[in-house]
Amino acid sequence: MAFSLTSLADDHPSFRTHGEVRNDLEAACARHPDVAALRELGPSEEGSMLYGITLGTGEHPVSLIAGNHADEPVGPETLRAFVLNALAHRNEMEPWLRHYTFVIVPHVNPDGEARNRDWIERWPDVTAYLQHAVRETPGRDLEYGYPNMRPENEHVSAFLREHGPYAMHASLHGMSASEGALLLINRDWTFRTQSLRDEFRVAVEAEGMRMHDHNRKGEKGFFWIEPGFQTTPRGDAMRTYFRAQDDPETARKFHDSSMEFVMGLGGDPLALVTELPLFLVANEDPTPGHPDRYLALRERLPTAKARLQRGEDVDDLLDPFDLQMVPLNTAMRLQLQALELGLSAAAPLSESG
Repeated sequence: MAFSLTSLADDHPSFRTHGEVRNDLEAACARHPDVAALRELGPSEEGSMLYGITLGTGEHPVSLIAGNHADEPVGPETLRAFVLNALAHRNEMEPWLRHYTFVIVPHVNPDGEARNRDWIERWPDVTAYLQHAVRETPGRDLEYGYPNMRPENEHVSAFLREHGPYAMHASLHGMSASEGALLLINRDWTFRTQSLRDEFRVAVEAEGMRMHDHNRKGEKGFFWIEPGFQTTPRGDAMRTYFRAQDDPETARKFHDSSMEFVMGLGGDPLALVTELPLFLVANEDPTPGHPDRYLALRERLPTAKARLQRGEDVDDLLDPFDLQMVPLNTAMRLQLQALELGLSAAAPLSESG
């Protein structure tokens, strides 16, 4: 049986920064030049150098990116650990490295990461998150900026284009809070991923969580597949939504998503978006398709943030939801489990591998 990618999660991880982990990544790649290479892709808007990594020599290219949304640090940490620990366990990873070529951008948004350090350094303080989390608005949102809305999009797109088409693409994301885990799958693959979904649900339950079941009925392109699974977002669906709201200005701010960009490179790639929460919302009696407790919390958050800005207490607003942090290593394992299941669906290792 092949080495499981979930073994690549650190036992005691912490949130590192784009800059501080670069030397470790570069050194690890330099120790294994036959299977790994790190290269600079170009500067961010504020001058931080983006870097990409190729890992493996297989005939099945796989693109992995994270950090499109500035306030979602689990994905970047997962990809950093993926590279470092895959090379540290090269013997066990050899079948994966022979079968796939991973094209990885651990963090596409280092400027956004820097703006979120105030709360990341105080993790898991929920009030610090509410006070200091920074998320880009439409027109600045990198996930809907491909191929060239911002310099970061342009650099990442050029790197991905160079190695495509792909067997699979994954953009690792997260949520501030939810009632469980959520996994998004591109529509063309929904009928081919029942086993993936069943096994991911088992993995989530083994971590003591449930799936986040939110049937958005196609709003903004999010179509419900089954509890805890929706289709991946699309820029064209976002544009259609805001035009229907008589808001053409906002509609114009949405370019293509990374999933659309990679699918446009050819082939028939499976596209995944992982959505793991930072905080779990307690709900012992969930309503199918309608996460009542999560939606109620979301309604309270603007009031909570306003109070915190005034230096006021928010316990009465948050206590009823019994928010529990999701440990970083738990979220990383589930991110990696989603990747492993996706690879098995899109381009499985041979029995001999």
